[in-house]
Parts: sequence; structure tokens; C-alpha cells
Amino acid sequence: MTIIYKIITTGELKGMASGTFGNMVKAVVDIDREIVAVDAELHSDLEALLLENGSMQKNLWGINLYPDMVGEDFIEFDSLINIRPSQGNRGRGVEDEDVRNEILHVVAKRIK
Repeated sequence: MTIIYKIITTGELKGMASGTFGNMVKAVVDIDREIVAVDAELHSDLEALLLENGSMQKNLWGINLYPDMVGEDFIEFDSLINIRPSQGNRGRGVEDEDVRNEILHVVAKRIK
């Protein structure tokens, strides 16, 4: 598991993917601190890592990254940690368009 504070490449993501799921890397984005945790079997493990490092749960969103894909296919908004009725998110996806845009912004900032 790694927290991305600077920038990583899609090539580095491909290496992570080949060691776990083949074509996908699980990630958790902290939309407030603009950091991303990557490379674990479970989103909840990445969420715990970020919480231990000062993140607040309300700012953490689980996604899947597909380093061989481009455009909209690169990111999948799907994780059990996203189910948060108290924040108005009742499903595994990210229902709020503004939050999705914040996630996209952070991913674009950290992954080149």
C-alpha cells in the first residue's frame, strides 16, 4: 500500500495491477488533502491507511483505476466504502457529481 503525495505514472500503476488484479488497481482518494492511496486488495485497507495518516473518513472515496484504459474508462467509481447514507450516498458508486469531479481532479493531479 502506498500513499501518493506527489505524482506516479500509469506505468507504475500497471506494475501494481500486474501484482494483484491484473488490469486494475484499487485506490482511495482523499478529496480534501488531495492525496491517493493505492495498491491493496481491499478499499477498506487503503481507507484505514489514510485514516491512520490524518485523513477524515467523510473525505475518502473508493475507486478502481484501469491503467490500460483512457478517458472515462480509466476510473470506476465503485467501492463498499462509498456507501454512506449519512452523507447522502446510498450506493457503491459516487452519486454526487461535484464529489466525482473532485475525485477526477485529484486523480489527474497525482497520476500522469
